[in-house]
Amino acid sequence: MSFTISLNGISNAQTELNVISNNLANANTTGFKQSSVNFANLVAQSSSGSPDASGNPEDTQGIGSVVQSIDQDFTAGSMQNTGSATDIAVNGNGFFTTVNPTSQQTYYTRNGNFSVNGSGGLIDSLGNQVQMLPVSSTGAASSTTPQSVQIPLTNAAGSAYSSVAISSSGTISATYADGTTATIGTVALASFVSPSGLLQTGDQDWQATGLSGTATYNSAGSTGLGTILSGSLEGSNVDVSTQLVDLISAQQYFQGNAKAITTSSQMISDIMNATQ
Repeated sequence: MSFTISLNGISNAQTELNVISNNLANANTTGFKQSSVNFANLVAQSSSGSPDASGNPEDTQGIGSVVQSIDQDFTAGSMQNTGSATDIAVNGNGFFTTVNPTSQQTYYTRNGNFSVNGSGGLIDSLGNQVQMLPVSSTGAASSTTPQSVQIPLTNAAGSAYSSVAISSSGTISATYADGTTATIGTVALASFVSPSGLLQTGDQDWQATGLSGTATYNSAGSTGLGTILSGSLEGSNVDVSTQLVDLISAQQYFQGNAKAITTSSQMISDIMNATQ
């Protein structure tokens, strides 16, 4: 039994080492959120499925541990100034929403490293289209159904697009060569009942799942949502010092279980030798 318990412990320690390694590897990744491993203990089960058929808690035997979950930490990372108008960060809760133009798959991200493409669309580094909410004449969101940001390359007077600006409330404004401006929409921020249930897909993107619930969209600064920081990006929330301490602990966890296997093997060897 001790072999099985210790082998299970080694496997769990390897999982924790993998998670810590991934956190450290992404310490400088824009919008990355660190994860941590939670363990649960195992106890011997009787044939009835309950610990110890006699019901005596003093006879209950532990048989190791199991990885219960790998949880994501959605606390904010540090804000890094870039000076680019299309680099934006959420100062508070909420996720940017992007849509793959080919598959129409929706993604959620805290990485606001966006740019304007040749057709006037606001896109991420993978070409996914950033989503916005349409606005009324007063500049307030007129719908909670997101749509892709599309900046007209010329205005009604035929003047060419010059630049774009995004305010703290998420309002997207285009400026044209003749000095006029036009409001395009407001950045759509998504919120979830349980963000920890979002599925990581890589490239600092997440997808909604049954555990996270469906996305609710609103404009920046609305109840429960943060504001927009233009010209800034949110850095990783990985605390390198904490991860290094956790790394030492996981290493000792691994070594302790390996030592237990070595000890058990030596004891069995001694017993076998004594019977010869």
